[in-house]
Amino acid sequence: MTREQKGVKAEGMVFEALPGLLFRVRLDDGKEVLAHLAGKMKINYIRVIPGDRVIVEMPSAEDRRGRIVRRF
Repeated sequence: MTREQKGVKAEGMVFEALPGLLFRVRLDDGKEVLAHLAGKMKINYIRVIPGDRVIVEMPSAEDRRGRIVRRF
C-alpha cells in the first residue's frame, strides 16, 4: 500500500503480543486481525502491550492483516 492509497481504519484492543512485533487485535466489530507496528511507531519506540486501545489500518475491510498506526 503506497502513501496515495488510503486503507480502512478501525479501532480495537490488543489481546495478544506475538514475537517479531506482531499483535492480535480484536476490533470493535468483533473481527480479529493480525497487525504489525507502523514504521513511525517503531522509530519512536512506542510500546504496545495487551489491553491497549489502538487504530489498525488495513488495505480493505475484509483483510485479516493490518498495521497499528496509533495507540491511545
